[in-house]
Amino acid sequence: MKKEISLDTSKKVFPIILMVIGIVIMALQLITRLNLFTIISAGYCCIVSAAVALSLIIKKKVYAPMIFAYAFSSLGMVIFHIIWGADAGFGAFSTGKAGWSSAANPLFSGEGSFLTRLGGNILLVIPTALALWGLFFVARKTFNKGAAKKALSGILSVLLMGTSIFYIFSMNMRTKPVVSRLWKGHDDYLDGIDEAAQDNPNVLVILMDDLGYGDVSLNGAIYDTPNIDSIGENGLNFENFYSSYSVCSPARFACLTGRYPYRGYADNVIYPTISTYIPFAQTRVFNSIEMGANCDGMLGDEITIAEVFNNAGYATGCFGKWHLGDYGEYLPTNQGFDYFYGSHHVNDMKPYYHVVEENGEYEIVHGADEMKDQSMTTKWIHDEIDKWITDTVTNTDKPFFAYYTTPWPHAPIFAGDDFDGISGMGTYVDTVVEFDTYLGMLFNKLEELGELDDTIIVFTSDNGPALQGSVGELRGGKYLAYEGGQKVPFMIRWDNNNDLFEAGETRKQSSTLVDLFPTLVEMCNITGNGGTENYLPADRVIDGVSMVPVITQDSVIHTKDHPILHMKREDIKAIQYTVATSDVKAKYPDYDYGVLNDNENITFKYFDKIQNDNSAFWDKNRKNWLHILTDDIGENYNRTPVYPEISDEMHEKLNEVQKNFKQNRRGIVN
Repeated sequence: MKKEISLDTSKKVFPIILMVIGIVIMALQLITRLNLFTIISAGYCCIVSAAVALSLIIKKKVYAPMIFAYAFSSLGMVIFHIIWGADAGFGAFSTGKAGWSSAANPLFSGEGSFLTRLGGNILLVIPTALALWGLFFVARKTFNKGAAKKALSGILSVLLMGTSIFYIFSMNMRTKPVVSRLWKGHDDYLDGIDEAAQDNPNVLVILMDDLGYGDVSLNGAIYDTPNIDSIGENGLNFENFYSSYSVCSPARFACLTGRYPYRGYADNVIYPTISTYIPFAQTRVFNSIEMGANCDGMLGDEITIAEVFNNAGYATGCFGKWHLGDYGEYLPTNQGFDYFYGSHHVNDMKPYYHVVEENGEYEIVHGADEMKDQSMTTKWIHDEIDKWITDTVTNTDKPFFAYYTTPWPHAPIFAGDDFDGISGMGTYVDTVVEFDTYLGMLFNKLEELGELDDTIIVFTSDNGPALQGSVGELRGGKYLAYEGGQKVPFMIRWDNNNDLFEAGETRKQSSTLVDLFPTLVEMCNITGNGGTENYLPADRVIDGVSMVPVITQDSVIHTKDHPILHMKREDIKAIQYTVATSDVKAKYPDYDYGVLNDNENITFKYFDKIQNDNSAFWDKNRKNWLHILTDDIGENYNRTPVYPEISDEMHEKLNEVQKNFKQNRRGIVN
């Protein structure tokens, strides 16, 4: 006689263990409030659904504890997202098609309420809940025909596995951050900013994507970038400027806030949160793993340089690649920009499309299908920034702050039809040449509008090159703490600069991207509370130091008290600062090396531990490694055996900074 499918309520060890695990996962989800446990829970439900199917095949039984294990785990997810969800609860679904409007789809993109989150999350979990209940019901009922019960149980178990997998691709991952919030200080500071004078300079910040130090002809590129070069030729070129991180999103955080990205849980690449069923849309779950604390971008209570200028009376616009979040508080027009055109995401992720955004609402204007060919990108972004600047200058009496963030030459690379093959050096260089050409058009428009002389133009890159590109004589590239990963081009031009500098000069002293915030505050005379100069936030640490002393006199600003940090994820990989040569000689009076005689100051860089950049020896690490960048920009030689005291001092400083970061991650000033 064939064994009939039945419900087993006995206390078998394995099913009980699964149930206990489900209860623990549910408890951890609700106690920690981390959406990382949503991923764990969803994966666990898939495992349990497979165990249910196997028990049906092998034992002809549905074990009640397995049903409860699944129920507890999924219930924890639903309760968590209903209470602490960050949007309306319907999975943040977007088709990625042109014309899709966030304002027209509040249940998919809006913050919603408890009731909308309740409805949305229940609807998302209904298919799995029905399959689970159906299995329990069928197993405990007696059927006249055993074959029907067996077939129905088999179908339901397959449905449970299928709906469990489907849930991973449709579940809502947007949840409220579990961090110390700084809203009061944010609001108080911005409210205190004084109205800027109408004759304040405009600001144009140009940020390239993955452009290497040696990828502009002013720094030795083997092709010409005349319009980029014109910024340095008519202004200043910095020989030793560093991004504040060696990968995209964190560097952009540093640029806009003057703070190291660790402060805002933004120390890795930010992924799309949009729920679509395009291949690889599952990358939206990566933020929970990579970022931590449920952060999906640059937190809204960070103070951005755009908010500073906006509150000072500037018109503010962002054009190109945002890459700091794609909903709610993370959107660019909720971070100080009046207008945004471009992509919330990076161009090698899906979904990828262009939007127009104002007041925290956006519409897709070039959809995901259209953007499979990105060859029109430079023209579209140029046309938008050109029109916005023209309209701002012509129709308002406001100065402007424009953040121009081309996605080039980040891979995958596309050049416009008129530029494809123009360089004879491949598409990478074609994209740079195309951008340089359009940049020249933008400069011509500024001149035509009579605004070129009164515009501070900053040019730099978010990090070094990845697959192609030149770092010159430097070591390493993107995502490495070596010089090639963070040392990038930097030029600044301001024709009416009030005698701050002479055009065409170079600057040798080190600066970094977090310095841009305090620098622009000082150069544009942003005041607060009725005249306080160099008005900076008081409730939080601003890691950057104003570059004005470097700009005016090439003075040292990054000493032991304000080192440059080279970070990767949550660890400080290297620390860098400049010391007076006389101080080094005092420690080593008998030394007569050339570097000590030929330089007034010396820049040291110390690695506690860094992976080898030679793939043939990937398993080797460099430990306790000291470089003198003044005479060894390639980081070729370890000077620790020669200067052990300095090496020990920098090791101690690195540990001190790391400890302070971990004790006060957000940099709250009491």
